[in-house]
Amino acid sequence: MKKLFSLLMILSVMTLGFNINAQDADTTGTASDTTEVAAPDPIPENPVYETEEEPVTFTQQIKAKFIEGDPGFMALPLLCLILGLAIAIERIITLNLSTTNTTKLLAKVEDALESGGVEGAKEVTKSTRGPVASIFTQGLMRMSEGIEMVEKSVIAYGSVEMGRLERGLVWISLFISLAPMLGFMGTVIGMIAAFDAIQAAGDISPSLVAGGIKQALLTTVAGLIVAIILQLFYNYCVSKIDSIVNSMEDASISLVDLLVKHNLSK
Repeated sequence: MKKLFSLLMILSVMTLGFNINAQDADTTGTASDTTEVAAPDPIPENPVYETEEEPVTFTQQIKAKFIEGDPGFMALPLLCLILGLAIAIERIITLNLSTTNTTKLLAKVEDALESGGVEGAKEVTKSTRGPVASIFTQGLMRMSEGIEMVEKSVIAYGSVEMGRLERGLVWISLFISLAPMLGFMGTVIGMIAAFDAIQAAGDISPSLVAGGIKQALLTTVAGLIVAIILQLFYNYCVSKIDSIVNSMEDASISLVDLLVKHNLSK
C-alpha cells in the first residue's frame, strides 16, 4: 500500500513539472514572436552631399565687378589702359635700345681719330645705335667747317633727338587725364539713372539706391586705377629720357674736346 502511494506521488510530481516546463516554453516562444525587429532608416532618394566651395579667383572678381559697373561705361577706361600700355611698352623698349655706353663709344671714336681720322670716326659712329652716336655723326660731318659749326650742329641735332625720345609721351599723358574723367562721367550718368529709377518707383528703396550708387562708383574706381598704372609707366619713361639726355649732353661736350685735341695734334 505504501509502495502504491509512493508511486502515485512520483507520477504526480513528474506530471506537474512537465506542465510547468511546457508553459515556460510557450511563454518564451510567444515573447520571441512578439518582439519587433527595428527597421533600418530609409535612404533618401536624392542624397545631398556637402561640398567645399571653390575659392573665387582674382580674375573672376575683376570680371564680376566689370559686369556690375556696366560694360558700356567700364569699357572706356579699359580702352585707355590698353592704348596707354601699348604706347608705354613701345616707348620703354625704344628707350632701352637707345641707351648707349658713352664712355666706350668715346674711346672708340678717339682711337678711330688717331688711326683713321675723321672718316674712321664716322664709320664708328654710323655703326653704333642710339641718339648719342647719331649726334656724334652729325658733329663729325661738320668737322670741315670748324669747331663752332660742330658745336652748333651737335646742339641742333640734340634737340631733334630729344624730340624723338619724347614722342608718344603726350598720348600717355592724355590717357592719364582722360581715364578718370571717363570714370566720373560714368558715375554721373549712373547717379542720374538711379534717381530716374527712384522717381519711377515713387519710393526711395535702399536696395534700389545702393545698387545704382555702387554701379556708378565702380566706373570711377576703374578710371582711377587706369590713371595710377599709366602714371607709373609715364614717370619711368620720363626718368629714362632724362638719363639719356644727360648722357647726350656730357658726351657732346667730350666729343668737342676730342675734336679740338685732334686738330691741335695735327
